[in-house]
Amino acid sequence: MNFTHFKVAAVTIAAAGLFAFSNLRSGSIKGTVSPADGATRAWAESSTDTLKALVINGSYEITDAKPGTYKVIIEAKPPYRNAAKDGITVSDGQAADAGEIRLEK
Repeated sequence: MNFTHFKVAAVTIAAAGLFAFSNLRSGSIKGTVSPADGATRAWAESSTDTLKALVINGSYEITDAKPGTYKVIIEAKPPYRNAAKDGITVSDGQAADAGEIRLEK
């Protein structure tokens, strides 16, 4: 009888743990790079996460971003230099717009 109660308690605790995080939905960060052919990748860094996406035709979208504040780093092709933009805030399940990031030589 005690073993049955233990199993029920274990299943209840496991289910509660799974549902505790179900309300958090990932968001994304999107933006553009100018010149359009000047970059290869976009990175998003927060205190707990690092994500990346390809830059295609001057646009990128970094997906699976947890809610929080990110720094977006654009990995440039020569002769351009890498560029960064701080303070991009991702909200629960929303797409954050980082706007245009201009690359310099």
